[in-house]
Amino acid sequence: MLEQFSIAKSASRTLALIPDSRRDEILRNVADAISQHESDILEANAMDLARMDKNNPLYDRLQLTPQRLADIASDMRHVTMLPSPLGRVLDQRTLDNGLKLRRVSVPFGVIGMVFEARPNVAFDVFSLCFKSGNACVLKGGRDAECSNIAIVNMIHSVLAAEGVDTGVVQLLPATHEATAEMLSAVGFIDVCIPRGGRRLIDFVRDNAKVPVIETGAGVVHTYMDKDADTEIATRVVNNAKTRRVSVCNALDCLIVHSDRLNDLPVVCEPLKAASVKIYADAEAMTALAGHYPAELLIPATKESFGTEFMAYTMAIKTVHTAGEAIEHIANYGSGHSECIVTENKDTAESFQKQVDAACVYVNAPTSFTDGAQFGLGAEIGISTQKLGPRGPMGLEEITTYKWLIEGRGQIRG
Repeated sequence: MLEQFSIAKSASRTLALIPDSRRDEILRNVADAISQHESDILEANAMDLARMDKNNPLYDRLQLTPQRLADIASDMRHVTMLPSPLGRVLDQRTLDNGLKLRRVSVPFGVIGMVFEARPNVAFDVFSLCFKSGNACVLKGGRDAECSNIAIVNMIHSVLAAEGVDTGVVQLLPATHEATAEMLSAVGFIDVCIPRGGRRLIDFVRDNAKVPVIETGAGVVHTYMDKDADTEIATRVVNNAKTRRVSVCNALDCLIVHSDRLNDLPVVCEPLKAASVKIYADAEAMTALAGHYPAELLIPATKESFGTEFMAYTMAIKTVHTAGEAIEHIANYGSGHSECIVTENKDTAESFQKQVDAACVYVNAPTSFTDGAQFGLGAEIGISTQKLGPRGPMGLEEITTYKWLIEGRGQIRG
């Protein structure tokens, strides 16, 4: 694998010679090739799906469909329409001695990506990295091995036809050893980004010798305040919980103000259609009894909170003040996405100020936490850390900067 890392490092330097307009043209050609190679990609994906239990929460993440491939191609074309993140003058000044300084945005160089059963990540990472002048080294999981090979082979075929060094995209073997090698590739991998469950993220953070941008797991809450609009709360909760249960922005815990327990059956009514299992605390159990299917209503335990379910399952916690809701999120949240439903502007403002998360919503579902939805074209991940990028990471978040200095023979005394 050292050879692959070396190839990627060398290839990354060639990207600096490709004009922005040419990079966009190549990306559009890759997007066109997705539909042309649709049957090959779906055939490979079917082989991966055949090895996974359909009841596995990761099944939905793993699955590609003609519509999902069309959406991926559309996102890639959107990336080409975004301004280049490179060569932006972030700061400039002239010193008293006449030296001219500019701080200019540049690529990281080589970005290593470790991800699980998400073959769409290969497309997203490639498009963002190529547009931003970065080479990428991909390390997917065994679950998506066939899909990832088909995707990277397709990308390589387009790059080769366009005269671009295919080394700018490297796919490592789907082994644990490959992950360890990447995390130790000092001098080759400029930054590593894990995208997956808590266990993967913790492993990368704890074992990496190269810099890491942590994309955390999503333990997501929605708080229905005493001043909430019931119709809005119903729409927000249903969309956040049932749109796609396997993604990191899906709702895990509904927090409800005790004054609104009588409205809880109405808010949960749409969840019946998706057979959402609810772990409810005592007060919520009483409010839902006789209104929600008994076989889907289970008493909550301490373990019900702070869990990323990735399934048609959620918890309900009753609080008596907005402050209690904020405290619950502080204790059980993961810093990903949190929401309040309220018509009280002061409560909403206080919630947004006090809740410590990358994305904090008022009267809108957390399902919008997504690079494409934020207008970033695609995303390389959703960062939950505070040092460096935070939230959905697009083009700007995978660049750094360097200082360019021009003089006329000045010397330092």
